[in-house]
Order: sequence, then C-alpha cells, then structure tokens
Amino acid sequence: MLSHILPKAEISIRENLRWLYILRNLMLFAVTVAVFIAVNGLGINLPQNQLWLAIFAISILNLYTWLRLRTPEEVTEHEIFSQICMDVLALAYLLYLTGGASNPIIWVFLLPLIVTAIMLPQAYAWNMVIITSCVYTVLIAYNVPLPAVEPHMAHPAMAEMTPEMSLQMHLMNDRRYFNLHVFGMWFGFVFSAGLVAFFVVELSKTLKERERNLADARESALRDERVVSLGTLAASAAHDMGTPLGTIAILTHEMAEELSEHRYPDMHQKLVIVQQQIDRCKQALSVMSASAGEMRAESGKVMLVSEYIDEVLGQWRTHKAATRLKLFISPDVDMDARVIAERTVTHSIINILNNAAEASPVDAGIEFHVEWDEETLNLKIRDFGPGLPAEFIEFAGHQPVKSNKQGMGVGLFLTYTTIKRLGGKIQFSNLESGGACVEISLPLLAKESMHERITYG
Repeated sequence: MLSHILPKAEISIRENLRWLYILRNLMLFAVTVAVFIAVNGLGINLPQNQLWLAIFAISILNLYTWLRLRTPEEVTEHEIFSQICMDVLALAYLLYLTGGASNPIIWVFLLPLIVTAIMLPQAYAWNMVIITSCVYTVLIAYNVPLPAVEPHMAHPAMAEMTPEMSLQMHLMNDRRYFNLHVFGMWFGFVFSAGLVAFFVVELSKTLKERERNLADARESALRDERVVSLGTLAASAAHDMGTPLGTIAILTHEMAEELSEHRYPDMHQKLVIVQQQIDRCKQALSVMSASAGEMRAESGKVMLVSEYIDEVLGQWRTHKAATRLKLFISPDVDMDARVIAERTVTHSIINILNNAAEASPVDAGIEFHVEWDEETLNLKIRDFGPGLPAEFIEFAGHQPVKSNKQGMGVGLFLTYTTIKRLGGKIQFSNLESGGACVEISLPLLAKESMHERITYG
C-alpha cells in the first residue's frame, strides 16, 4: 500500500546526481579563480599546463553528468559513488601539483566525504573515508613543493645583501608564507562550516518531507483498509438482503393483484409505491455488490464533460426531483474536454448533492457551480443550511463519522476516498453568508491519452 512512495526514491537518487553536478560546477569555479589569483595576483610559479589539464578533465566529467541527467535511464548509487571517486582523484592531482599535504586547502578532501555521507548509504561513506585518508597520506610524501611567496628583487641587489639582511629577508618570506597558510586554513574552516550547515539544513528538509510522505501514505493505507472492509461488508449485506427483498417483492406483487385498483384504489396505489421503493433497493444493492471490490477499468467510459454533468444531474434528479437547483456553468470552458465517467465518482458527486439538498430548506434549494479547462474539472456545491460543525470540518472524509440527520456519515468518507484515489481534491468549508460549501477538483483526460485510447482502443 506504500508503493506510491517508491518512485520518490528514484527521483531522490537523480536529484542527488543533479546536486553533485551543481557542486562540481562550484568547485570548478573556485579552482579556476584560485589558480588565477595564485599565478597573477601572488606571483606563485605553478605548473599551469598540468593544472589547466586537470580542470579540463573535471569539466569533461561534468559535461558527461549534464548529459546523463537528460537521459531517462535510472541513476544508481554506485554511479554516484564512482563519480565522487573521480572527483577525489582530480582533487588529488591538483593538490599533488600544488604542494600536496602542505597546501592550505588540503581540507577540500572533506567535501567528497560529506557529500558521500549525505547522499549515499553508510557503506559508501566508510569506503570514502578509506580512499580520502589513503590519498591524503600519499600526498604527504609525494608532491610538487609549493613555491614560496617571495618579493621580486633584482639579482644584483640580492648579491649585495649581507648575511644578516639575507636572514631577515628569509624570515620575512617565511612569515608571508605562514600568513598565507593561516589564511588558507581560515578560509577552509569558514567554507567547510558553511557547507556543512547548508547540507544539514537541506537534509533536515528532506527528512521532514519524507516523514510527511510516510504519514500521508499511512493515512492513505488506513483509509484504503477501511474502504476494503466497508466494501466486504457491503457485498455481504447485499447478498444477505437479496433473498428477503425478493420475498417482499413477491408478496407485494401478489397483494397488488388481490387488492385491485378499482375496488381498493388507495391501498393499490400504496402498494405500487412500495413496489417502486423495493425496486430501488434492489437496484442499489446490485450496484453495491458490483462496486464493493476494487475499482475496475471497464467501469468507466470516456465522455464529454458537458454530457457527463448532464448525466450526473439526471441521475440525481431521480432521487431529488423536488429539490430546487441553481446551476452555474462558467462560459470559459473547453467544450472538447473529456472525463472518464467512473461509476464510483458519479455516486460520490450524487452523495454530496443529496447531503446538500437534505441540509437546505426546501424554498432555498442548492447551488451547483461548474467550470473546467483542459486539465481539471472544478465543482462547487453550496447549501443554505446551518453549516458544518467545526470538528466535522477538521475530520471530514478522513474517517467515518457518526451519521446525523443530514446524512453525513460513511457515505462522505467513501466519497472523500474515491476522489482522492483518482487524484482529485475535495474541501469542506462554511460560508460567512450561511450554509456549507463543498469544492471538488477532478483531473480530466489528457488529450494525448485520449488520442491513444482512440488509436489503440
């Protein structure tokens, strides 16, 4: 019953790959700016050709990721881990060319570890710990030393320096290099703290969203379980009541023949009414028995929305012929829009109309507002009764409520479940001018789907 959450997991993995693509773009920008500042701003002699080659390789990987996100194939956790490992190797090569473990931005190895721990299961995170630790250890011993930041002085001036001046100059150079290293470590801490805080906040949002999805799934599963139990009970009741109704129908028919119309007109007329009500009960039990199980695809047919509204109102009029109805149809509608006229939805709308008619005074009637576009059918049913209790609005449709004289009971729960099951929405509210209002939104058949049904159906 929680199957509708499974596609969410696949979407999350693809979303992780998209975030990896974004983070790699940020890394490319940061590395490019750092190399430019180090070479042109600080005058550090770096192996530029090798550095730009590494940046180009990372760009190619990111281009592949961009193309991969546009393909419909499923993204796997192993694929994401493999790409993060490539990022680690690229970073290792960049750091190898710029001092290795002595580089002040060696903290950058924390980023792949953080990303792995957030996006992937625990086993991948521990593997990334081993990989980054090994690479860090190797860079301690094997690297291209980072040149010192020295002032540009003419060679003859350097030759004329006394040993004390030369020592003082070396101390100044060491201080500059140390200050640069401290600045790099400070920047690394600030950047890492901000990145960790950002990921923790995003992770918290994701967890809250998944908790809401799980709560909705549990509620839907519980509601479906109640519907199944009610359907089973309805089928059993229809079977048990079939025989007594048949017996009553036979006896009523015999009594109508014995009490002829010309001798007992009043009694005969009452028996005719009883027969009609028995036929209605038998028809309702037949529909209940047929609809007690799960919804079947063949139970619905494709109709124009305008024709479907006429059919719903026609069926409702057989039950409430004397109720006054004010029908409002928006002039801006798509006359070619079509809907799947599913039987349970029709009964749900009729149930809402019946409840509104029973709540409204006879002289006031009810209002029925209809509008639709290419995608959605919106219905608004308003009565002029006392309105709905506040506690009823809070739980309306979420669980069966105790039936009252307005008839708001199990039928409303089934109505809510049916509309939600088909991807629709239903809302209950009280109007300031008096009375209750029920708003229903139902998805319409997309024109592409309609074309497929015509072509292949």
